[in-house]
Amino acid sequence: MENIGIYVHIPFCMRKCYYCDFTSYPNKLDKQKEYVQKLKQEIEHRSENVKNYVDTIYIGGGTPSIINSEYITEILNCIRENYKVKKNAEITIEVNPGTVTEEKLQEFKNAGINRLSIGLQSTKDSLLEEIGRIHTYEDFLNTYKLAKQIGLKNINVDLMIGLPEQSLQDVEDSIEEIVKLKPKHISVYSLILEENTKLEVLVNLGKLDLPDDDLERQMYWKVKEFLEQNGYEHYEISNFAKKGYKSKHNYNCWKQHSYLGFGVAASSYYNNIRYSNTNNLEEYLKDPCKKQIEEKQTIEDTKKEYMMLGLRTLEGIDISEFKQKFGDNPLYLFRTELDKLVKEDLIEIDLNNIRLTNKGLDLANLVWEEFV
Repeated sequence: MENIGIYVHIPFCMRKCYYCDFTSYPNKLDKQKEYVQKLKQEIEHRSENVKNYVDTIYIGGGTPSIINSEYITEILNCIRENYKVKKNAEITIEVNPGTVTEEKLQEFKNAGINRLSIGLQSTKDSLLEEIGRIHTYEDFLNTYKLAKQIGLKNINVDLMIGLPEQSLQDVEDSIEEIVKLKPKHISVYSLILEENTKLEVLVNLGKLDLPDDDLERQMYWKVKEFLEQNGYEHYEISNFAKKGYKSKHNYNCWKQHSYLGFGVAASSYYNNIRYSNTNNLEEYLKDPCKKQIEEKQTIEDTKKEYMMLGLRTLEGIDISEFKQKFGDNPLYLFRTELDKLVKEDLIEIDLNNIRLTNKGLDLANLVWEEFV
């Protein structure tokens, strides 16, 4: 029986970032106590038929670090009481700079959290302001320093490229400054202009300009080259880690392992079925245990998804692992799709692996489309 992961969604935030289309609610912290009670109710209710060991827990949002820290402790205790959490489980919480104190971080650590993911996005305060972030670079440095002081060693820093008015020099400055701090993990995401976000409105009105595709690609390759030169392994399209510090939770998702999602708008993947919770906070507070089945995967769907997820990683798809998992040879099963991608120089194939080429990294969406 495989290990599973758990995701917990904390939907509260101080202010909605201009690019954010996640389910999050500013100025509703007065509901945090009620929300946590309902969350624990859901966690307990859904444990009845789950016998798997849990090897990763990820608390995301929203901004999980703005709720009272004792609630984080309550949530983790509830998970441990109802599921078989491994002693060495990776337990991550997302943190926004300026939303934690030394005492709060210490309580996180005491609760068993052993990994922080800090949402910085840029070291340039002017760019942070353009995208609606509530913190400054100095706020980030203070948060990072406090985390290191209390002994939290496994820290991820989130950065973004392709931001409005961002230059290649801005990106170079940010990545150089962060590498000096020696975090164990760095995630670098390209901005996606989502519909119905404030940033989309500002760009469409001509009040903000985004870098063109060529400049964004230069940003990406500059980041990749610099991080690899400084000892970070590029192991997934947007993720870089020091040896032994890959994100186990996300990596397991890319390997198509099962996970349970708790909280408003959370999704689950268990026994080849995808579930989701309502994205309406009031509905969730009324009935946190109500689920909607989004998809019952056929074996064909599962194989296609395995290919898509596997090609997100730089190591690609292990052909022998695919054969062991499904009893099929992917080179034969997907010969039409793979032939096309090889001819377009988007993937390369050897005796053991199928992986993206450099061109494939640039045009990954074209690769996914072949398997949809």
